[in-house]
Amino acid sequence: MRFSRKLLLWTIIIMAISLGFSGFYFVNYVFETALTREIGQAMEESSILQFAFQTAALNVPVKYDVLSDQTIEQITDNLASGGSGRRLRVLDQQGQGIYTGDGFPDDKALLSQTDPVHDAYEIIRQEERCYIRTCTVIDVLNRTLYLETMRDVTEVFRERQLGFTVYRRVTLLMLVAGSVLMHGISSWLTRPIRLLTRATRRMAEGEYTYRARKVSQDELGQLTLDFNRMASALEENVGKLEEEIKSREDFVAAFAHELKTPLTAIIGYADMLRSRRLDEEKLFLSANYIYTEGKRLEAMSFRLLDIMVTKRSELQVQQVDVSQLFQYLSHMYQADHTMYFRFIYDPGSVRAEPNLMKSVLMNLVDNACKASEPGSLIQVTGRAEKQGYRFFVEDQGMGIPKEEQEKITKAFYMVDKSRSRSRNGAGLGLALCSEILTLHGSRLEIESQVGKGTTMSFLLPWEGQVTV
Repeated sequence: MRFSRKLLLWTIIIMAISLGFSGFYFVNYVFETALTREIGQAMEESSILQFAFQTAALNVPVKYDVLSDQTIEQITDNLASGGSGRRLRVLDQQGQGIYTGDGFPDDKALLSQTDPVHDAYEIIRQEERCYIRTCTVIDVLNRTLYLETMRDVTEVFRERQLGFTVYRRVTLLMLVAGSVLMHGISSWLTRPIRLLTRATRRMAEGEYTYRARKVSQDELGQLTLDFNRMASALEENVGKLEEEIKSREDFVAAFAHELKTPLTAIIGYADMLRSRRLDEEKLFLSANYIYTEGKRLEAMSFRLLDIMVTKRSELQVQQVDVSQLFQYLSHMYQADHTMYFRFIYDPGSVRAEPNLMKSVLMNLVDNACKASEPGSLIQVTGRAEKQGYRFFVEDQGMGIPKEEQEKITKAFYMVDKSRSRSRNGAGLGLALCSEILTLHGSRLEIESQVGKGTTMSFLLPWEGQVTV
């Protein structure tokens, strides 16, 4: 059952119970009040009749000291005729009837409850009418008599029945009106829940961009905002997962392609060496090609291994003097006369893992060499800045198009594949650099113009700072 219907149903049940009990209490309260008033009036009237009977008995001339039954009948008949619809009965001390009015029941239940001090009463039903019957003791002229009266209170009981009937109708009307009103209120209150349910269903169907509309300023409105924030985080995470899956698929495809080319050449030349006799020159060329492609596969394997190890390793940073890094680069490339190298740096120290930082700088320099023509200038610069120490590797090579700059840090991605392969490149150097810099709280920044060259830089933040 829907929540709005549950809310409506329980509201109707609570309203029905509340109205039922309150109506029953109210009608009964009015009835009890009216009945108590009638009982009081009946008892008061009984007292008045008692006094009137005694007065009349004392004023009647009698021959004897004892009041006769005939006199009692005459007095009682006068009292009965003095009130409209008044019913009286007089009994002697033994309970024998002396005077009985019309319609008076023939029972003596009240005699045992009545004494000179206490009067008694009871409510009786006769045919379709209700009466209050009272009984009081009269001591007059040496006789003890019981005077009983009957007061018609049928109207009080009819009013109670009418009250219940009216209240039932009012209750039913209020329940119908309340149900209609509560249906609207419950629909309005549960609207945010319905919108959240719809949003959840749409997201479960894969529509991660869908958001629930906020329609209230209460806790449900806050829940909607929290849900939308959760949905945004989920959409972002799903996007990252999809991008990562695609990246892995691209990685596997690129890795398979990169393996296929050298392996095809190695297998082809190896088959030619074993299946035919070659002169020394062709033999050397074939063996050299097999060796070159094998070294490229070896370098690619080592680079892949470095990337995997870097992702899973914990960084062991220490204070490193930048002069050590630049001296290492100068020593590594002093024998390379195909390029012109220039190293310029400000003195200072950085917190880094030395071997990983050397790997980053060497990969950047190698990448600059592959992008440049022989004899070109490769400049490596170190500069102390406010946020940290920044390294620059600048070349005057072919440059990188704007749309390619965000892709070059992906594994196996090469801007010019033929040029990179001719120089034993596999598109893994910048991917390794990106992973190492991420561990150091930094990232690779690229500035490039096609045909004019490229500058790659990264900032190692001072201790306690992180680059954005």
